[in-house]
Amino acid sequence: MQKLTHTRSLAVAALSLAIAGALVAPQAAHASAFQLKENSAAALGRAFAGSAAAGDDASVIVNNPAAMSLLKGTTFQADVTGINFSTKFHGTATDAQGRPISGGNGGDAGTTIPVPAFYVATQVSDRWHIGLGLTAPFGFKTEYDSDWKGRYNAIKSDFKSYDATLSASFDVTDDFALGASFIAQKTTAELTSAINYNTVGLGLIQRAAAAGQLPPATARALAAQYAAVVPPGSDGVAKIKGDDWAYGWQIGGLWKLTQNDRIALNYRSKISHKLEGTGNFTMPSNVTAVLSNPAVGALLGSGQPPFTHTNGTADFTTPSVATASFWHQDVKFGLGFDLSWTKWNEFKDLTVNYSNPNQPSTSEDYSWRNSYFLSAGGEYYPTDKLTLRAGVAVDTTPTYDDTRSPRVPDSTRKWLAFGIGYKATERFEVNAGYAHIFVNKAHIAGVTNATNDRLVGQNDDKGNLLSVSAKYQF
Repeated sequence: MQKLTHTRSLAVAALSLAIAGALVAPQAAHASAFQLKENSAAALGRAFAGSAAAGDDASVIVNNPAAMSLLKGTTFQADVTGINFSTKFHGTATDAQGRPISGGNGGDAGTTIPVPAFYVATQVSDRWHIGLGLTAPFGFKTEYDSDWKGRYNAIKSDFKSYDATLSASFDVTDDFALGASFIAQKTTAELTSAINYNTVGLGLIQRAAAAGQLPPATARALAAQYAAVVPPGSDGVAKIKGDDWAYGWQIGGLWKLTQNDRIALNYRSKISHKLEGTGNFTMPSNVTAVLSNPAVGALLGSGQPPFTHTNGTADFTTPSVATASFWHQDVKFGLGFDLSWTKWNEFKDLTVNYSNPNQPSTSEDYSWRNSYFLSAGGEYYPTDKLTLRAGVAVDTTPTYDDTRSPRVPDSTRKWLAFGIGYKATERFEVNAGYAHIFVNKAHIAGVTNATNDRLVGQNDDKGNLLSVSAKYQF
């Protein structure tokens, strides 16, 4: 039993590594990965074509501050977008010993969430404009059944970033304007996963035997004893919450090529966070008994036991985004294009450091790729008061099969959007937009968590967006 006790203590140490690794990812989304473009009902109706050049509403405060030069007087605008996202997993899961993991497919892990935006812009002189935008540029939420077969990879993932953007623009000439923004960003993350207390202990014994640290017969005996004490299904739950404020900037330009045509370029900086928060753990009584064994405590040494409330930090970066936009404005119609590039390769890995010395820091590899968003859309004006909109888009994913996580079961998307606007008075206007998102199958080619539980299958995704806005100018 002395060797078993020692193995248990090693298993506890390994488990602390495993659970940290399983929960570090604050991924959380209806642009690539967990990026949100939904900040304008009018722009949604044309699939965000011309988002940085059209200048038809105050969302340019955050999409391209230079385009505020197209807004006259003072503008107040409020938008809200309902995001309905569905994702259903189909596949299999096995533990580190190759045994099937019990449970269903997790149900529909999607959700319906509102994404608000508020803007105010004013023209302070013939050439100067300033504006303030409150938006949510990043966010995602998935929640599977707590007993599903992929519970060791993910149960709940809830990630949000909120921006306060202060922008200014200056008309350098009659045909060229520059704009810049200061961005204050609050990011929060809440993540839960089940803890597989059985598989990591058995895996540790197997690795010790493979390394020659244990004779095969001894390893088999220890594995049997460990499995008797901590059998399959001896699950706990880990919950990590964290948040941080950080700051960034953006700069944009707007060129009027002709009386009817204009192009825009905008660059938004990455924003680097150090998420600070807490980790809370639950465990079944048999694992509690292992941790409370005096011999285990002696081997762990002084200090806080693993799997107890602890503080932690993780560095995380929201990516930089570059956008090129074109808009042609005619009397009876408008036509635009957008090309956005998001630098997701900033997200190579994520490391969590815990204040508890018995819960070591861990790192997981993601190695995401850069992605792009390409859209085309336009408007038609049947009357002076009514606007009809439509657009299409392609939105590539930074994830790929080998490392795709069930927390963010993302794949390349295709958009089909429609919208309508009505100018009730010379000062008051309402807009609505709708988009359906067709998502390629999100294949998971065998992703493993830190306890080597393996998930294979695919997520079938789809999304619907419905947005409304009210704008008042004077």
